[in-house]
Amino acid sequence: MPGPAASLPAAPAQEPGRVVPAVPTLLRSNFAVLIPAYNEVENVAALHRALAETFARHDLHGEVILVDDGSSDGTYAAALQAFSTFPRARVLRHRRNLGKTEAMVTAARAAESEYVILFDADLQHSTEEFPRFLAKLAEGWDIVTGRKVGAYEKRAVSSVYNGLSQRLFDVPVRDLNSMKAFRREILDEMALRHDWHRFFVVLAHARGYSVTELDIELFARHAGVAKYSGRSRILVGVGDLLVVWFYLKFSAKPMQFFGGTGLAIILLGLLVGLVTVGLRLGGWMPPFGYRPLLTFVALLETIGFLLFGFGFIAELIATLRTELDEVRERVRR
Repeated sequence: MPGPAASLPAAPAQEPGRVVPAVPTLLRSNFAVLIPAYNEVENVAALHRALAETFARHDLHGEVILVDDGSSDGTYAAALQAFSTFPRARVLRHRRNLGKTEAMVTAARAAESEYVILFDADLQHSTEEFPRFLAKLAEGWDIVTGRKVGAYEKRAVSSVYNGLSQRLFDVPVRDLNSMKAFRREILDEMALRHDWHRFFVVLAHARGYSVTELDIELFARHAGVAKYSGRSRILVGVGDLLVVWFYLKFSAKPMQFFGGTGLAIILLGLLVGLVTVGLRLGGWMPPFGYRPLLTFVALLETIGFLLFGFGFIAELIATLRTELDEVRERVRR
């Protein structure tokens, strides 16, 4: 573990005109800090110290919920010891590594507060940002995201990823994968799949929740190594991006894609069939004969009707999902 002299991310520099806002009294205890942690034993002590100092400096009394996501380095034991005397702190544990999305959901379900702040255990963001995020939530925003500013290691990849997201989803923020604060109830309305924490803002915005952003500084890791890096993560991220786009675009009306595509292929097959009949009646023999054309017509018709039928079944599933969402909403209320 790092010794007492290990440095912590400092509070953001007091730039001209920048003032750390006072947290409204009602929010000082009505928020929870959600901390997914995976093999972060070297950061636990520094994380505890940073949280304690920020809470004391700004008179905050919120919850702290750390979820050990199946760590193998003693993170759970270290967190239990460090936060044993921290007011309103809980340390939860996954028996195996499930992922950041699952850890975030576990922490949110355990929270009792109305608002939550998603904060990484690696201390690449400052706990001194909490008052700014809480003050922005107090203005009435449902979600506040952080936009990383300055130079950082994965800036180029992040810029491309966020640029694609803005074009595909028309979301009014420029950074989807950073520190966030939001109403806890938002998670009650959606089911997040594995690794979909990166699209939480997109999915929430599609449901009508308001979103804004704040510029925040990104620090170097306090200790340990990055858990989400490598070229494979780029491919996975782009793949998930397309899946989420398709989900938001066609999940409510799947017949628009599958049925429309199937109908177009059916019509193309009919057109090729009519051309073939015309060639036959006109007495003109294609160099490759009529059989390949007839086979092509059969293929087009088969694929077209399969897609149209798949779209109809998907439409039934979408209807059932809508009814299920309504039942869940009634139960939640």
